[in-house]
Amino acid sequence: MIKFGTNPIAWANDDDQTIGADIPTQAILHEAGELIGFDGIENGHRWPQDDPEALRALLAEYGMTFISGWYSTELLTRSVAEEIEAVQGHLAKLVHNGCKVCIVCECSNTVHGSATTPVNDRPVLTPAQMVEFGAKMEAFAAYLAQEGITLVYHHHMGTVVESPEEIDAFMAATGPATHLLFDAGHCTFGGGDPAQVLARHIDRVGHVHAKNIRADVTARVRSQNLSFLQGVMAGAFTVPGDQDGAIDFQPLLRILKQAGYDGWIVIEAEQDPHLRNPLLYQTLGLHTLKRIARAEGLI
Repeated sequence: MIKFGTNPIAWANDDDQTIGADIPTQAILHEAGELIGFDGIENGHRWPQDDPEALRALLAEYGMTFISGWYSTELLTRSVAEEIEAVQGHLAKLVHNGCKVCIVCECSNTVHGSATTPVNDRPVLTPAQMVEFGAKMEAFAAYLAQEGITLVYHHHMGTVVESPEEIDAFMAATGPATHLLFDAGHCTFGGGDPAQVLARHIDRVGHVHAKNIRADVTARVRSQNLSFLQGVMAGAFTVPGDQDGAIDFQPLLRILKQAGYDGWIVIEAEQDPHLRNPLLYQTLGLHTLKRIARAEGLI
């Protein structure tokens, strides 16, 4: 069953918590759950972090379930055993809330959280390092699978898995326990053709982020050596259906339909909420995705 969700970074950013800091938490939940009608929402710094039941109850008040949340691995600098120990609190939250996936991204050396470091200055692994990293990620994923949770790896700007070539190399370096969180916006921003990348890895896609980009802004981020956060504030990302957006989501949903994809499609699109009203943009995004999904027979 296809479910549609959102991420609170459209209202209140996690990487720079000053963005949207004045928007009340209740307003975020009211708009996402009761006004727009999302089935669920991903993690955000506003939600209860250490009480899984309080998190469940809070979201249920607004008709939503907890989809999953970002977990930052540090497997380039610590052992699999240390990672397993570190994930226990997050894992308990996922299990208690009936989540199916754990969203993972290697953040031991990422630059995407820096306000000043150009995204072009991100870390890059050698082929040998990617193989070693993939082996550790697969072992970590195998542990999560034993606990009933599927690891979905989020390729992301400013990290060691950004370009389409790196996505391919990472997927080749991992095994059946490691799945992909396919993000249309990060794929395109990273230099990939989203339909081609999705088609190549569809058999291991376990989660989808329907993020759109403004191509003129992402090009400027590259040419002017801007940071990821500077790109966000300049409007690099937007939602499906925005006429400023560069991504055609119909081929992507067609691929999901043909593969029998059964899971979440999440509109994760961080913008400056005072320039681009989250209620309006997220409503547009959900309407667009549902229209295309119906046309393609996905729902």
